[in-house]
Amino acid sequence: MTPAPSKPDGRSDPLWRWVAVRMSLLAVGTMLVIAFCMWLRLALATQAMERRMPPDARADVTRLMTSPETNKARIWPYLERYYEVADFMPGLLGDDWLVFYGLVLVSIPVVGVLGVVASRPLSRQFSNVAAAGRRVAGGDFSARASVTAGAPLELRHLAEDFNAMCEKLSRYEREVMDSSAILAHELRTPLNAAMGRVQGILDGVFEPEPAQLSMILRQLVQLNRLISDIHFLSVARAGELRLSIDDFDLAALVDERVHWSALALRDAGVACSTALDAPAPCHGDRDRIGQVVSILIENAIRYAASGGVLSLRLTREGEDGYALAVEDRGPGVPDEALSRIFDRFWRAEHSRGRHSGGSGLGLSIASVIVEAHGGVLRAANREGGGLRITASLPRHAD
Repeated sequence: MTPAPSKPDGRSDPLWRWVAVRMSLLAVGTMLVIAFCMWLRLALATQAMERRMPPDARADVTRLMTSPETNKARIWPYLERYYEVADFMPGLLGDDWLVFYGLVLVSIPVVGVLGVVASRPLSRQFSNVAAAGRRVAGGDFSARASVTAGAPLELRHLAEDFNAMCEKLSRYEREVMDSSAILAHELRTPLNAAMGRVQGILDGVFEPEPAQLSMILRQLVQLNRLISDIHFLSVARAGELRLSIDDFDLAALVDERVHWSALALRDAGVACSTALDAPAPCHGDRDRIGQVVSILIENAIRYAASGGVLSLRLTREGEDGYALAVEDRGPGVPDEALSRIFDRFWRAEHSRGRHSGGSGLGLSIASVIVEAHGGVLRAANREGGGLRITASLPRHAD
């Protein structure tokens, strides 16, 4: 699609100005054309009259017209002799009026055609959005409204926002379809394991001893955690996540969570290092931000322990923000999959496969918590191997 004409700053006119300018130019242009035609008729009539006058009379009239107010008595005889008297009579049926009426009648269809042509970008843009809207209403979320060249700024934004909405709906539809199948599997696995153990105890295959009951409890705890995580994400996506805002030191919080994970890091054979720009005063939900730090550490332990190292760096970002980077030397993530790493239930099938035991909700939860604070969570592969996940957080939560 050819881009719409724009102003020097890259923007086209807003709707009210777009309509006003075109309609005003059309009206003014019509009046100017009629006025020009009337002037042209008068000029031709005058020229024809002057050709009928003798040279001496024409020279005398030209001289007298330099001061018509003082030469009225001498001008009138020439007018009576060479001009049509009807042209000077009052009324609405003279030759000039008839010419004017004819010009108006001719201009009406011309103005109508030009009005349709001038308003075509406006109506075409509305039609494009309406047609795409009907497709979306029919369940086709792949529909997109093309942006019409020359359309007003508001309508171009309407089409662009509509397309962005359709893109999100399409992404959500894919996510729901994928998540439904994965969710059924994730819920069924621990539930079937617990039911199998209970059935085995009832059938006498297993003794009802603490070890067997502990296995059942672990499966039920896993199931309960999965349900809690799904509920948390649903609440967050609905915009109902409530934050308990308080003042705290972000550097101290990161150091605290690293110490909490020291045993898991040691058991996984991961050497952890920190570089914290302290103090880092922050205004937000301390527990939720701590949950993000723990999720990022657990994610590295689960999927990147083979790298053997993990580093956490907290630095200032801009005048009023922080950047927490969690870096590992694990297998990383394929570049084409980086955009999906924060999707619900997403797990790479190779380097970060299902055999690692995660449900695929951890990074999704971390992402919505960071976004709830007005920040953003980003992922990128490191040069030399490994993954870097960076949480950009404002000093004061939105």
